[in-house]
Amino acid sequence: MTDTARSDDITTGESREPRRTSVTKRGGGAPASRGRTTIADGVVEKIAGLAARDVVGVHAMGSGLSRTFGAVRDRVPGGGGGKANATRGVKAEVGEVQTALDLEIVVDYGVSIADVAGDVRENVITAVERMTGLEVVEVNIAVSDVKLPDEEEDEPESRLQ
Repeated sequence: MTDTARSDDITTGESREPRRTSVTKRGGGAPASRGRTTIADGVVEKIAGLAARDVVGVHAMGSGLSRTFGAVRDRVPGGGGGKANATRGVKAEVGEVQTALDLEIVVDYGVSIADVAGDVRENVITAVERMTGLEVVEVNIAVSDVKLPDEEEDEPESRLQ
């Protein structure tokens, strides 16, 4: 326990309150607000692509041509298949506080396209806003194909077992 003693002014004989000094914080503001964070388009594209693929009824992302090129790129060593798979069929425009997304999907035959598109939109918006803090102003979805049950996969099977 500390006591604060009053000091007497010798010239006037009056007592004075103890002297208090103020502490000035350096840097001003909360640490989280010091500086700037930028998020690349590719980061938002990956988040959106993975969130869209999680929706039941989405068979694949991208047009048939982009999936074919992706399958070839995946087979080439050092072809960057991992990034291409995550962002295939997704285009993002990222600003300082907002983002807009365009997605191209292939749906499974028999599902309601309107329901799948709504679920994709909801899942993508939730994931992107939660992970980046950006406001998603729009998610445009283009359904480029329907995967029929008896169709072969566009991506050829590996010869290795």
